Order: sequence, then C-alpha cells, then structure tokens
Amino acid sequence: MSELAPVIIGTAGHVDHGKTCLIRALTGVETDRLRQEQERGISIELGFAPLRLPSGRMAGIVDVPGHERFIHNMLAGVGGIDLVLLVVDVGEGVMPQTKEHLQILDLLKIPRGIVVLTKCDLAEDDDWLDLVEEEIREELSGTFLEEAPVCRVSATTGTGLKELMATMEAVLQTLPAHDIDGPARLPVDRHFSVAGFGTVVTGTLLSGEIKTGDLLQILPVATTVRIREIQVHGKKSESAKAGQRVALNLANLDRGRIERGCVVGTPGIFEQTTRFDARLTLLPTAPRPLKFRDPVHLYLGTARVVGLIALLDRDQLEPGESALVQIHLDRPLVAHRQDRFIIRSYSPMTTIGGGQIIDPRPIKHRRFRDEVMQALADLESGEQAFLLQKIGELTTPRFKELEQASGLGRERIQDHLDRLVAEGAIFLLGDQWINSGTLRFWQHTLVTRVGDYHIDNPLLSGIPLATLKGVFPKSLSQKGFDGLLEQAINAQKIVVQSDSAALPGFRPQPTPQQQRVIDAIEQAYCKAGPLAKNRTEMLEPLHLNEAEATAAFGYLFTTGKLVRLNDENYFHQETYTQAVALLRDRFSDKEFTLAEFRDSLGSARKAVQALLEQFDAIKYTLRKGDVRVVWKLPDKL
Repeated sequence: MSELAPVIIGTAGHVDHGKTCLIRALTGVETDRLRQEQERGISIELGFAPLRLPSGRMAGIVDVPGHERFIHNMLAGVGGIDLVLLVVDVGEGVMPQTKEHLQILDLLKIPRGIVVLTKCDLAEDDDWLDLVEEEIREELSGTFLEEAPVCRVSATTGTGLKELMATMEAVLQTLPAHDIDGPARLPVDRHFSVAGFGTVVTGTLLSGEIKTGDLLQILPVATTVRIREIQVHGKKSESAKAGQRVALNLANLDRGRIERGCVVGTPGIFEQTTRFDARLTLLPTAPRPLKFRDPVHLYLGTARVVGLIALLDRDQLEPGESALVQIHLDRPLVAHRQDRFIIRSYSPMTTIGGGQIIDPRPIKHRRFRDEVMQALADLESGEQAFLLQKIGELTTPRFKELEQASGLGRERIQDHLDRLVAEGAIFLLGDQWINSGTLRFWQHTLVTRVGDYHIDNPLLSGIPLATLKGVFPKSLSQKGFDGLLEQAINAQKIVVQSDSAALPGFRPQPTPQQQRVIDAIEQAYCKAGPLAKNRTEMLEPLHLNEAEATAAFGYLFTTGKLVRLNDENYFHQETYTQAVALLRDRFSDKEFTLAEFRDSLGSARKAVQALLEQFDAIKYTLRKGDVRVVWKLPDKL
C-alpha cells in the first residue's frame, strides 16, 4: 500500500463519551452540523471531517451517533471504515452502547482499531485510568480489539492527541490496500440538492476509481448519470479513489429518486438481489434462538431492509452458533460476495448477529440437502473456489459476469482464472469460460450428435454447423461454439468443411435404392439443362416421396452434381458451368439485362433471375439498376 494512500477512520462508543469533541480537537471541524444536534448536545446523524496525518496521509473521519435510538445511522456509516476509534469516557467506563458498538464492529470485521480513553483530565489519578483500561481489556477479550493499542486523551486540554495521531499512523501502516482496480462502488449515506448545481450524493468509495465526466449507474433507480463534479473532503477534485470520502454532483438526477442505501457504481457491474446465501453468526448475548423464517432488520452498507432467515440445515440457531443460511429480503438491494452485514431483532430492536455474504444471487435452496450444504461450504472456502463454482453454475459466463458475481477487481479475477486454467479446471471458449466437466460432456455431445446425424442422413456429407450449435444451450455464443469446434478439430474428433461438420473419414454411401433415386434426379436436370423448371415440377414425373427426394438433393449438392440457385430452382453442374462461361465470353465487356442473358442462355426468366442473383451474391456480377456488369469472375471456371 502506498504510504499516502487515503483511508477512512470511524468513531464508535456510547452517547456523550466525547466522540464529536475528539474529532473537533483533531480536525477543527464541528461534525454536529444539525441545529437539533447542537441544541441537544448529542449526535443524531453521521458527521464527517478530513484529517491530515503527520506523514501527509489524508484520512476521512466518520463520526457516528452513540445513542441507541440512532443505531441505524451508526450502521450506515461504519461499514466502510479502515480504522475505528472506540471511544470510552474514563468517568463512565464501558456502557451499553459501547458493548453494542463493539459487537457490531467485531461482526463487520473492521480491519484495525484503537481504544481511546477520553476526558482523562477529569480522572482522579493514573490508578483510576489503569482500572478503567483493565475493565475495557476484559470487555475486549476475544474480539478484534483484544490486542488494540489504548490511548489516553483529553479533547479539552489536548493531552495525548499527538500520541493518538502517532498511534493512528502506526496502525494504518499495517492496513491492506484498497481495491482500486475493481469497479467503482459508493453506497449513498447522504443526498441533497444545491441551488444551481443539482443533486449531490455522498459516501465512502469502497472500491475503484472515478473521474469527472464518468458515467455511473444508480441502483435501485437503474439510472445512468454523469459525474458533473467531484469533491474529496470538501475540495474540488478531478478524480477520487477507493478509501476516500466523496461528494458527487450528478447531472440530470432528481433527488427525489434516491435515498440512503442506494449504490452508485460502474455501469453494468452491480445488480440487485432479493436473496443471498451467507454465513450467519448469532451473538452469545442474543435473547433467544433464531428460528426458521424469523424476520430481522438487516443492515448492509448504508441500506436497511427486512429479511427472513431460511435456516438450511436446522430448525433454529442457538445464541453463539453460526450456520449457512439463505436470507430473503422484502425489497431488492445491491449485494456482493464477502460483504458483511448486521441483523437486529425485529421487535424490540437490538443487535443479535451478523455475517458475510457467500453468494449474492443464488437459486432458492431446498432444506436439509447434503449437496446444498457442500456446495455452500465450497463457495465459502475462498475466492478461487467461488469463481470455479460460479463458472459451473452459469455454464458459460463471460468475464463481466464473473466480475458482477464476485465483486473482485479485474486483475484479481484474472489471476484466479489463470491458476484454474493451469490446473486444467476451466477453459476459455472464445469469450466464455467453462469448467472441465462441462467441456468433456459437450465434446462428447458434439461428436455423438455428428455421428447420429450421419446415421440419420447417410447421403449428406455432414451436419450443418447451425444445426449442430442448436444442440447446445443458447447461452453458448458463436465465439464459444467456434472455440468448442476448434478443440474438437485439434483433437481430430471431427472435421469441418464449408458450413458442416463430419466425423473423420466419413463419406456418404448411398444404398442401391438411394442411388437409383439420385441418378433419376441428376438425369432429369442434366437433360433439362437451362430449361430446368422449379423443384416441384421437376420431381413430379419421377413419382418420388419427399423424404427420398430431400436426401437425394442433399447428396447431389454435396457431390457438386447440382447447384442450388434458391429454394426452388437448381441447375445441373454442367448447365451452371455453361452459364458462367457465357458470362465471361459474351458479357465481360458490356452491360447486359436479365432478358439478354436469358435469351443467350436459352432459359426461363425465373431460373435466370435466381441465377443472376446468386452471381450478384458471389460477386461474379454487379447490379446497377436494371443492368449488370461482370465484376469478379474466377481465373478458372
């Protein structure tokens, strides 16, 4: 991670423990911007401030409300932070919202944290501070803050602020890099209108990079908008990247169409879902077990919905347990694999658990199925396993579909795909991915279908490629089908000539009866020459059934004895050669009409019209209104 890469720092802790005062002392910014907040002396909404650290690194600070009535606002701001400052008043110690905030932070797996003891100037002595710190350590035991550094500060006197800044610098050095390579994704936590400018949305850019003028998509509105202006920490900027607090002025967007919980992101990547698979953990402090289809309030990013918990391998989840579940939502939201979420009991509302999304757009599962549980366990095991299973489920996904399903950056996805290719687990067919099992099945299907076609159509040289493609799912693109053919050709399992496929060494072998039909049709066209009538009239004297005639015609086309002009008109090869020679010898240096060519050939108008249209198609002739000229005749006829 670059030394100066941007980060987000968040606060947490009980109401009136000094979070907002601490931010004011660090940044000089008053994050309680609402009149109601200033009058009551407590934070109600999220507050934001920029912080320049001693090294020059820029951090955005998210100040969250501490009152239990505003926990939904706290949850909307805490999801995208890199470092949390758990603020505890030394005079009160650990309080109910300290505990609930800590549970939320632990469930969300916030990367790093610092415990900040505030109002230390009011403490009796260092022994008291030591006792408070020991109490906090006991409360943090078993959480992600168990080994977190503790800083003692006073926002009033400024004591310890310099040490806190240095501690933040040190902890931030251990953070992993943000996913700047991935698609842009910004959950909206505020939106408002500015006179003369239009609609502005704010949020933490979780991944990707954006620039002024970029097109973005807003979900669930499903509207594409253009970035008119970007502000980072209140200052105009031409771009923003993951890890920054961002305000976007969006062109042609009605503020009334958006709300907190919307997601602004790269077009075509993000999709909404009404259910997802997840690993869910119920807190040990949950007041009761969670039963099948219990409703809960679910918080994901800045969104808040109601979800029904479908337990897949049990009838109830006990406090302290975790399980693989499918959660059904009362309205769509944007979810990505590995997103973390919080659940609160439906009534009365209290935090009871949380988890991580395994599959954001799964099929609906049947309960108590071993194969379902095994598949979910495989998906949970890692990014590479997830991509492999998704390729199997989607059958022929393109790269963009894997990007949508996984939520990973392009380079990261490509690295996983390269490893899976090297292991022989997946293959690229044209522009689509396929797993090895499906590929083997399709290769077998392809060869089998070609062989079956030979049995059913022994007079034809091979199965038309368009017919063969129809054997496979519609999701297989033409490029993908071409890739499948190429693999079969390279493996010498089929041969492709013109627009048909055949087994190696196959040759049409007419039976004696079929040969008699073939000879009869060929002789009829040979005898008729340029005066050959349409197909129906030519076959009428021969008294053949349609199946016999169709098979014979196919054989005659394959062997080159007949030339197809259109669906009804055909010439014998000798007649066709005669017509091309006439074109070269008599009309190569002048314009001619259809009637002139007809009279010279001694044929009928409909047949000659079909012939000349074919000449136009293969560029032997070029039509100019009512006349034609010779264009690109072959060197040899």
